[in-house]
Parts: sequence; structure tokens; C-alpha cells
Amino acid sequence: MSIKAKAKTSKRGQPRRRVVPFWRHRHVRPALIVLLIALAAGGGWRVWQSGWVPATIVKAKWALIAASAEVGFKVNEILVVGRSETRQKDLLKAVQLARGAPILAFDLGAAKKRIEALPWIKKASVERMLPDTVLLNVEERQPLVLWQNKGVFALIDTDGEVILRKGLERFSDLLVVVGADAPEHAAKLLQVLSSEPDLLHMVKAAVRVGGRRWNLRLTGDIDVRLPEENTAAAWTRLAEYEKTHRVLERDVRILDLRLPDRLIVRKPPRPAVRVRAKRQET
Repeated sequence: MSIKAKAKTSKRGQPRRRVVPFWRHRHVRPALIVLLIALAAGGGWRVWQSGWVPATIVKAKWALIAASAEVGFKVNEILVVGRSETRQKDLLKAVQLARGAPILAFDLGAAKKRIEALPWIKKASVERMLPDTVLLNVEERQPLVLWQNKGVFALIDTDGEVILRKGLERFSDLLVVVGADAPEHAAKLLQVLSSEPDLLHMVKAAVRVGGRRWNLRLTGDIDVRLPEENTAAAWTRLAEYEKTHRVLERDVRILDLRLPDRLIVRKPPRPAVRVRAKRQET
């Protein structure tokens, strides 16, 4: 028997050598971690997703993503900053991210769009905090007024955008604005009204007239007609009249401030007096 034959015979019956994937090699793992961090920080995944990368490179990307999870790059925690009105379960549903998923496979842009589609979310940012945390930073809308249009109410934010159309009971103390274009002008009106806090708390509703100006409904069913221009000056003038003459405590129905140098006061009509003719005795 030859030496080569003996060598072949001696290896028979021995277990096969286990093949270890290259990314698990002790010399490759540190380099892989550095590569993954560099790709995440530099937007490498976006380049791969741009459409021009060959299919073989795309396959390599997913192989690296799978390998990254094995070396610790997987979702372990989701941190949320800025959430107040948005329900946690609605936010997590929009994120669409499960614990243990490869963190580098998470599409940040798509998640951002889904989160910003939620009713209370005005703006959001989504970030990876490698190796295992996703950070959600949300800015919620600030409720400003209730908008009544064609008999239907909606909650409006400071930008004039609709937040909610249902479940508005807890916002019933907000000012009600009426008119098709009322939401986009509501913030400016509130700024004017807030300049006189003693009058502001008396305002119950504001009606947009002709897309140009406002009529206010005050406590006691008093209507205040504001001018199209110099609205703030007219509102200040009413506050001065109230301090000096207590006009809002009188029996008035309409206070017209549209003329810059005067206040027109209209009282409610007196009830008609019926005069009964006496029957003449015959």
C-alpha cells in the first residue's frame, strides 16, 4: 500500500470540518461591525436602495443585514420623545417595528411618513441609535379653536389644520369659529383677542363675515362687529370703553366698532305694546 493510500485511509471515518460563515470569523467580525456603523451613518443603505445597484450587491446587503443582527445590531428598545396626545399603541402600529428585528433593515423614511400621518403628529424624526435602539422624536399639534362649518365641528390647530372631527367633548371650552375660511385666520384673531384678557374670557364664538372680517358673540348674547382693518386697535378701544363706561353691563345687543372714531351701540328692540280699545258702552 502506497503512502497516499494510507493517508486517504486514515482520514476515513473522521467528522467533517465545520464550515464557518465568513462573517463569524474572529478577524472578520470587528471589521463587519465597523462597516455596518459606517454604512448606517453615511446613508449606505439608501445608496443600495436607489435602484442602480446590481442585484448581486442587493443580495449582499441583505446578507450583511442578517449578519448584523447576529452580532447585536437588532432592535431592543424604542424611545419616544414628545408624545402627549398620541396613543402609544397607535404610534407603535405606525412604526411597524418588532423587537429583535435587524435595526439596519428598518426603513426610517417610510416610518417617518406613517408617523406623520397620525392625527396629532405635526412633525417627526426617526433615528437609529446603534446598536439596538430606535429614537422617535415627535412634535404634536397644538389645539387652538373649534371650527363649525355646515353644522359639523372639528378641532383646529395653530396652523389652521384639522386635528380631529370626533371625540371633541373635552375641548368644549375652546373658542368656536364659524365660516369656510375661519381656520386659516383663527390664529391671528386669537392673537388680537389675547391682547385684552378681560374681554377674551367673554368671547364665546367668532363668525367670519364675507371672508374679510369677524363678528364676535360675547357672554350675554352681545354681538361685536370688528372692522376689516385695524382690528387690534378696535378691540383695544372696546376694552377702554368697558373700563370707562361699562358698556357690556348695559342692555345692549350690538356693539359696532367698524368706524374708527366711534362706537355704535344698538339696544334690543322693545316689545310691542298692544293697545286694546275699550268697548264703548251703549
